Parts: sequence; C-alpha cells; structure tokens
Amino acid sequence: MTPLDRLVRRMIAQTGPVPVSRFMALALQHPEHGYYRSAAAIGRSGDFITAPEVSQVFGELVGLWLAGAWDRAGRPDPCILCEAGPGRGVLMADALRAVRRVIPGFAAAARVCLIESNETLRAAQAAALDQAAPVWVEGLDGLPDGPLFLIANEFLDALPVRQFVMTPVGWRERTVALGEGGGLVFAAGDDPAAAVAASGLSLPETAETGGIWETQPDALAFVREVARRLVDRGGAALFVDYGDNLPAGRSTLRGIRGHRLVDPLGGIGATDLSVDVDFGRLRRAAEQAGATVLGPVGQAGFLQSLGIEARRAALKASASSDDAAAIDAAIDRLLDPAGMGTAFKAMAVAAPSRAPLPGFSP
Repeated sequence: MTPLDRLVRRMIAQTGPVPVSRFMALALQHPEHGYYRSAAAIGRSGDFITAPEVSQVFGELVGLWLAGAWDRAGRPDPCILCEAGPGRGVLMADALRAVRRVIPGFAAAARVCLIESNETLRAAQAAALDQAAPVWVEGLDGLPDGPLFLIANEFLDALPVRQFVMTPVGWRERTVALGEGGGLVFAAGDDPAAAVAASGLSLPETAETGGIWETQPDALAFVREVARRLVDRGGAALFVDYGDNLPAGRSTLRGIRGHRLVDPLGGIGATDLSVDVDFGRLRRAAEQAGATVLGPVGQAGFLQSLGIEARRAALKASASSDDAAAIDAAIDRLLDPAGMGTAFKAMAVAAPSRAPLPGFSP
C-alpha cells in the first residue's frame, strides 16, 4: 500500500466518499505523493511511452507544423513556443532540432516555455533543452505576452474527469468510497443536484441503469483559455491525445503501470490515470471562444499528410539494416491503424484566419 493509498482511505473514512474527479486530482497531483509530482515513468522502462519516445520523427514533424503555423501567422518575432506536459523534453528537443535546420527564423523568434509541475521531469527537460533556455510555468497565466504556438501531446487525458452514473433513482455523481473490506470501490453519490451542476455535460433524460457519462471541466477550461488567447494575440495550438475511442455510456478511466492496464483504484500515486478526451466538446468550447478549429483527425492521417513517409525514407537512406528495421518499427507503431494511428487524434486551434494549416483537410 502506497502512502497516498493510506492517506486517501483515511480521508474517505473521516469525511465520506469523494467524487472521481477529486480522487483523480489527488492521485496525480497531490503535492507530496501525486504521480505527476514525483514519478518520471515515461519510456520503455517506465509505465507508459508517448509518441515522441517512440520515434524522433513525431517531434520533428510537430516542430515543422508549428513553424508552418508561425509562417502563416506572419512570422511574429518574438513569439512564445510552449509545450504543455513536456515529459522528458524529447518532443521539444526533436522539434527544435528540425526547426533550426529547416526554418531557423522560427527557432530564433521563439521563447521556449514549458508547463510542468514535476521537479524530476523539469530536471530532465533542462538537460534535453539546455540550448533553448526554457522557462517553466505552472499554467497558461504564467506565460509571457505575445503570439502563442503551443503543443499539448497526451496532456488533456490526464486532467480530472467528472463521472455520472445512472441509478434506479436518476443520475448521481460517481464517487470513490470504502468497500466492506476496507478497499476502495466506485459508488454512486447521494446528492441528485450534483448531476444538474455538471459543467458542460448534457445528460440524457433516459439511460440504462449503470450507464456512465463523463466530462473534464479542467480540459474544457484549458482549451477555452488557449482559444481566447489565440484570438486576442494570435498563434496556433496543436492537441494530440487519446480520445473518442469508446462508446458513450461507459467509463474511460484507466490505470496504467508498467505498460499494462491496471485497477485505477490501486497503487494510488504509483499508477498513471487517464481518460478518453472528448474532442467534440473541446472543439465546441474553442469555437465558442471565437477560434478556428481543425480536426480532429487520426494521428496516422495527420502524420502522413505532414510527410512522415518522406522522413522515413531519408532516415533509412543512411542507416544500417538493423537501424532501418528499428526506424520502420517505430514509425509503423505511430501509424498502426489498430493502435496509435487511430486511437490518437490531432486537433488544431488557431486565431481566425483564411490561411490553411498543414495536416488538416480544408
């Protein structure tokens, strides 16, 4: 049992069940024991692996996408180049390497900022980006003024989710409670008013008993605030995340440890938690703020439209047979129609403009 297991059980015993959103926030962001406050479990030897860790080509193409957006925005200098949830800094390092080679003006104009709370990861990012002189901030409100070019890869899926479950007496907020044996279990809350107060969620009038509906207020707020900033000051943002993969009416909350799905209620603080991102709701939030929204589109189609096959060929041209096989395996994983190629989606948010953005059909 982890220290946070004990803390959460003690808290529930004293004050009662907590909403799933509160549990998820504690598990990931508790100031001392939260997963993202202390863990650095990204990569093949950790709990999960992200697209930048699979292949350098992902970060390179993202960097060139951001540079293309900068070019279409009139090449503002200076501008803010920001990553939300930058992991070990691999994506930003690959992006800057490609940009310096192909569009050096963007690299020269960019002021690199990272939205990161994990001190362990900040140290890794500093090492990976020593030439970029990054500045760390806790949120969007800490960014300097100016046009913003932002990438958020697997960031939104880790923001807390509110869940509502249909019971014989109507919708109730889903909670985490203590079971008969003292273990943690999911339960239905007592207050029917909680469902009415669901931010941004339209609960159906009828649903099967046990049906679950979700919303991510913090994700909606983040995308809405990005959109407002882009409308006011210019720029573009690219969101790539796991989403829209399960039918409505089911919980998408999952626990991940050692690259395997595990009980999300176990090993609190040592288990990564994530949910499916609702791109449709996020798109509406950005559009309501006045921004232009493109997508979502599947990751495979997005990367292919950016020229991933040409980059594959260029890398393999000077590679040994073993290295060429590794390049193929990594890129195939990014494009796998049964995996990352369709499970992950890309969505762009930009200041209103007639200039098209690469990677998205008109």
